[in-house]
Amino acid sequence: MNKIAPVLTGFLVVLFAFSQTLFTVSETEFAMVRRLGEVVSMKDQPGLSFKLPFIESVSKYSRQILTLDSPESERFNTKENQPLQVDSFIKWQLSDVREFYRAVGGDEKQAERRIGQTVTSLLREEFGRRTLQEVISGDREKIMAAVRDAAEADAKKIGVRIVDVRLKRIDFDDSVSTRVFDRMRSERQRVAAELRSTGAAESERIKADADKQAQVILAEAYKKAQEMQGAGDAKATAIYSAAYGQNAEFYSFYRSLEAYKSSFRNKSDVMVLDPSADFFKFLKGGAKAK
Repeated sequence: MNKIAPVLTGFLVVLFAFSQTLFTVSETEFAMVRRLGEVVSMKDQPGLSFKLPFIESVSKYSRQILTLDSPESERFNTKENQPLQVDSFIKWQLSDVREFYRAVGGDEKQAERRIGQTVTSLLREEFGRRTLQEVISGDREKIMAAVRDAAEADAKKIGVRIVDVRLKRIDFDDSVSTRVFDRMRSERQRVAAELRSTGAAESERIKADADKQAQVILAEAYKKAQEMQGAGDAKATAIYSAAYGQNAEFYSFYRSLEAYKSSFRNKSDVMVLDPSADFFKFLKGGAKAK
């Protein structure tokens, strides 16, 4: 047992030392080998690699496209000094690991802070060159392209490539939103007033046309009624004349009876006449008159 223990210990030490010479690189990583702090090699091919144990160390960095998305919107002023709230995000990727390590010590957070500050400054310049209408309507693509190209030039200094800069949303600042909404409300109220005025005028026109048509219809009806009444009176007169021509005495008697019936319709009716008046001719005549 006393002989086995040193052998086992030596084997474990050798095994541990051998394990310190191996490391793997995946498809999504860069590996940088440093010897006593100095970069000696870069590994960008996936697979198993070797290093000197204890005196060489390995640092790994992502080769994937990373996203820098600010949690809060930034406030930028347009050419007319109109404030806007802008949300944006940045796509970036390592392009030179040696330069990245030299410039920011291989710290992704420090690199993102520098990239974010650069893009924010560039966006502020681009918005300051344009009017509110240009920013909202048609220059978004131009702004993103200009910022991306300018940020790319600065990012190369830290071994980074800017893949894309995107504006997610552009909103009016609260003060601007209030003025815009007030203007929109006033415009809608003006349009509504014009529509109500047009509707009222059309209503009056329709009413006037209806009244005119009603008067025309009533006039036509009255005219037709008068014509019909005149025709009826003429026909009645013709009938009366024919009857009078056949028997004048009987016709006179018949008209007198109609007059009596009309005059003495109610018991309370009273007439004051001369007894010798022709109105009583058939009452006085009796059978002779009949």
